[in-house]
Amino acid sequence: MSTKIGIISDTHGILRPKVLDTLKDCDYILHAGDFAEESVLDQIRFLGNLYVVKGNSDRWWADYLADKQQFRIEDLNFVLLHDRQMLGSEAEEADVIVYGHTHKFAEEVIDGRLWLNPGSCGLSRFGEPLTFAVMDVDGRDYTVRRIGL
Repeated sequence: MSTKIGIISDTHGILRPKVLDTLKDCDYILHAGDFAEESVLDQIRFLGNLYVVKGNSDRWWADYLADKQQFRIEDLNFVLLHDRQMLGSEAEEADVIVYGHTHKFAEEVIDGRLWLNPGSCGLSRFGEPLTFAVMDVDGRDYTVRRIGL
């Protein structure tokens, strides 16, 4: 049985019903920053195992959030951060790097590592569509689904 991970970023104060309904069925939820309002975090806080980081739009209320998190799900090592430009040596141990900030969905494997940006599921910016991702993990095997809104 695989582990289901809901991956979102750049909500900017908006948590749409389709996103929330999808997250309710996930074993883990990752939010790559830019909540903009604590109310978004409050809505997902108790849905499952949660990993979140602070984004550049997250102000005083988010001071307790980390800028980066490293963790393991199944047999994969994850690094979660908002802006991939802030990644340091953590990348060396990572199998999956999840980031946000650009509001643009991206899924690419570089040097054996998955770099995943779920895009923005809050506000459309830069002409990009609203998206988020669901990742199914079984050991070291995974699939990623891009979900449009």
